[in-house]
Amino acid sequence: MESTLLNSAGNLPVFLAYAGLALMLILAGIGSAIGVSMGGNASIGALKKNPDAFGNYMLLSALPGTQGLYGFAGFFVINSKGVITDAMSMTQGIAILAAGLALGFVGLFSAIKQGGVTSNGIAAIGSGNDVFGSTMILAVFPELYAIIAFAATFIISTSL
Repeated sequence: MESTLLNSAGNLPVFLAYAGLALMLILAGIGSAIGVSMGGNASIGALKKNPDAFGNYMLLSALPGTQGLYGFAGFFVINSKGVITDAMSMTQGIAILAAGLALGFVGLFSAIKQGGVTSNGIAAIGSGNDVFGSTMILAVFPELYAIIAFAATFIISTSL
């Protein structure tokens, strides 16, 4: 029965799996690009006031880039399992799609929100406030949810 479903669906499970992997990479990457750009824009403004703190600006600006890396790591973890074949089940295809949606959207939003936190910290440092450590700590909170989404993706991959 299942092989008939797969054939009649035009190998829908494989399509769903690759759609999940694509969404995982695309959404997490977009979030990172936006978050890093927010930090970079704040850094340019802060450099006008305090050019000596460039190292702090650069580290804070780079933080939202990790969500894109989690998206790639999730892609690698699932794709390296070798389960995406013509013989995969609908359940496997849906599981990979779900993992892709979860990690992709969580990465997208957490990177953007982390970019907001780091941008505010960069602006404060530019104004002469000593808030680098506090900004790093507060910027970890949005990151935590991307880490949880990556962990869930890893757990899903172990059941494939």
